[in-house]
Amino acid sequence: MNRQELEELLQREPFEPFRIRVSSGDAYDVRTPHAVALLKNRVFIALPDGERWTFCPYLHIAAVESLPAA
Repeated sequence: MNRQELEELLQREPFEPFRIRVSSGDAYDVRTPHAVALLKNRVFIALPDGERWTFCPYLHIAAVESLPAA
């Protein structure tokens, strides 16, 4: 997964929620495009609780899965 592919997912109209699964086995649900910032070598994800966040290098993204709409 690279920056351009994630950017395409985030710009879809209407937005379709998705899950980012990383090589460690962790997974992060993206329910709004405003919770994500694409950086040069990694993606910033604000977690749903509003108090935590994470960075994931593009090289460690193992899969992206669609989620049902909320």
